[in-house]
Amino acid sequence: MRASRLLRVLLLLQNRGRLTCAQLASELEVTRRTVLRDVEALSEAGLPMVVHRGARGGIELGFDYRSRLTGLSASEAEALGLILGAPVPMLDAVGLGAAGRAARTKLLESLPDGVRETAMVAQQRFRMEAAAADAPDPRIAPLALAVREGRQVRIRAHTPTARTLHPVALIFGPEGWLLDDALAPGQPVPLDDCGDLNISALSFR
Repeated sequence: MRASRLLRVLLLLQNRGRLTCAQLASELEVTRRTVLRDVEALSEAGLPMVVHRGARGGIELGFDYRSRLTGLSASEAEALGLILGAPVPMLDAVGLGAAGRAARTKLLESLPDGVRETAMVAQQRFRMEAAAADAPDPRIAPLALAVREGRQVRIRAHTPTARTLHPVALIFGPEGWLLDDALAPGQPVPLDDCGDLNISALSFR
């Protein structure tokens, strides 16, 4: 239990930078005294823990320290290997296929040698082949861009029933693609009902 908490302290400081004792205690759901004992234990283990006192004080990692993902069991490393190796058609559909492949490679390479080897062996042992898919709907990629950039979208743009949406999410479910509209929460619009699209330069954020 404590080993897991110490790893969380390390990752919180690594990812967020300087945090106060109170912030760490809140994140870990422990007392401030426990946080201070954990910081002392990490320092005794050789980690560069820096404690700043005063109103703007806090705790941080010194010397630009970066940990590596070492706290994985063998089965967790195998599971991670399968996650990283599984085909994700949605990435290509929304225009992030190349970025996703690059991110997978970087994440795999960032793992310690033993964890990386276990993950790669799992990828070879358990493989999921991408099923032959229909050509992706050409509207998905521009809609994904509209979601990311907060642009207004007009659906059925060239019909009397044209409607303006504020797209906040693209959802892929059993019935196909849905567009989540901030103007009508809880009432996602099926892409099949959208017809022609006009993506505005106007932002709704």
